[in-house]
Amino acid sequence: MQKKSYQKELSISNTQKRFGTTNVKKDVEKIQSWLTLFAMQNSNAGTATGIDGDFGPATEQAVINFQKAKGLPQNGIVDQNLFHVLTLPLQKAFENTILGNNLRELVVNTAKNHAENNPYELVIKNQSNTGPWVRAYMDGHEGSSWFWCMGFVQTIIDQAASIQGKNFKTLMPLSYSCDTIGTTGLQKKILTRYQTARNNPALIKPGDLFLLQKSTYDWYHTGIVIKVQGDVIETIEGNTNAGGSSNGNAVLNRIRNFKQSKIDFFSIESLV
Repeated sequence: MQKKSYQKELSISNTQKRFGTTNVKKDVEKIQSWLTLFAMQNSNAGTATGIDGDFGPATEQAVINFQKAKGLPQNGIVDQNLFHVLTLPLQKAFENTILGNNLRELVVNTAKNHAENNPYELVIKNQSNTGPWVRAYMDGHEGSSWFWCMGFVQTIIDQAASIQGKNFKTLMPLSYSCDTIGTTGLQKKILTRYQTARNNPALIKPGDLFLLQKSTYDWYHTGIVIKVQGDVIETIEGNTNAGGSSNGNAVLNRIRNFKQSKIDFFSIESLV
């Protein structure tokens, strides 16, 4: 894989605990982030806590509650073994074995595997688009200005292509910009405009990227096409929400009507 920043999210430098002499603020923030992410999927767990890098009594209790939820000894201390349990969703998203008969199937199955592990952004220090999932997709970048839908898409393409020993950069440059990838598609003549797609849906295939068009040369959101049926596409996309926002907070499986929206399609066929 070309995009390996996720590996930094899977470890801490030393054991972290209340009054710990080896505490590192960045590591404590990572622990607090994962405790909060766990609470999002387990609302009664009592693990949501502030993300401030201070391993105080609230963080200690959140750790104890997480240990209780997982059936582990409840000492409020986070060593690498417990941090591994905290970060297991991200590890599974990036390192689970993905099966598929071809690159398109691998792309679809990789995207599904990520979605099943509930990637979600956090708000840290009043900044949206932050947290371990965002940093993993955005090569370490995070913050309100770092929209991460393209980072998610390129991670999926990279991960799937790497299974076949291919480099996704032969298809598109590493970028976080929908405009850059849209322009690349035009230059390579692998971008199907929405007018053409509406008239010939057979041109849209699973594994391709969709690009929501704001104007002729301006795109503002992207995701992976999972299925095409009738007038709609099924997608998996990051930085979205239930309403289909281009600056949402999660990876979601969505349905979009491509005959009622200006959706262009970037083909991965040349990489297949």
